[in-house]
Amino acid sequence: MPSHQLEYDILGQSAQSVEIILDPGETVIAEAGAMNYMTEGVRFEARMGDGSASGVLGKLWGMGKRMLTGESLFLTHFTNSGKGKARVAFAAPYPGTVVPVDLAALGGRLTCQKDSFLCAAYGTRVGIALSKRIGAGFFGGEGFILQRLEGDGLAFLHAGGTVIRKELKDETLRLDTGCLVAFSDGIDYDIQLAGGLKSMLFGGEGLLLTTLKGTGSVWIQSLPFSRLAERVYAATWQARGETRAGGD
Repeated sequence: MPSHQLEYDILGQSAQSVEIILDPGETVIAEAGAMNYMTEGVRFEARMGDGSASGVLGKLWGMGKRMLTGESLFLTHFTNSGKGKARVAFAAPYPGTVVPVDLAALGGRLTCQKDSFLCAAYGTRVGIALSKRIGAGFFGGEGFILQRLEGDGLAFLHAGGTVIRKELKDETLRLDTGCLVAFSDGIDYDIQLAGGLKSMLFGGEGLLLTTLKGTGSVWIQSLPFSRLAERVYAATWQARGETRAGGD
């Protein structure tokens, strides 16, 4: 099914959102709860899946895939039912960057971490990709399940901090396991030891690194939400300890 052709504006700097401009009859699909605002004429409906499956078995299979990724069983479909252009905006639940991706320019397929998908043109298939290697599955920070987007339209990802796009040409790139956002076909994904025992224990970079090899595009986030949450958690407990010490 050909994807709807969308127009969009990226809004903001450090905490971005994306405003989708819908022509009459156009639809955008999004994760449940991602909508920020919408103008008159936009109607929305929660559906099981992206709308690409037909029949009861197809819909049940779509539900099963959504359950494996840990996401909501429902995607929300926003349709312009009016006569003129309408707008609907989406924002992620934490500060970061919205990344527009033209799936057609990437050969129609993109693999991403399961919590990075924000919204996409109707016609985009939102599925799963199983990690091929046991090491990547157990230690990659994403488990065995990654998310796969397929289609010929626009998809929008969200990531923490600044997003860097790297173009690999038969090259190898190693990065922190939480910093990976997405990669195109032609990239082999694996997990390897960070280095020697001393470096792993005292280097502060963790025991394992994500290793990407091949030819294609890679998107990297500078501030994974897990890293931000760890710093907030540590600072909270430190503040509590200082308060208790001051009270004594």
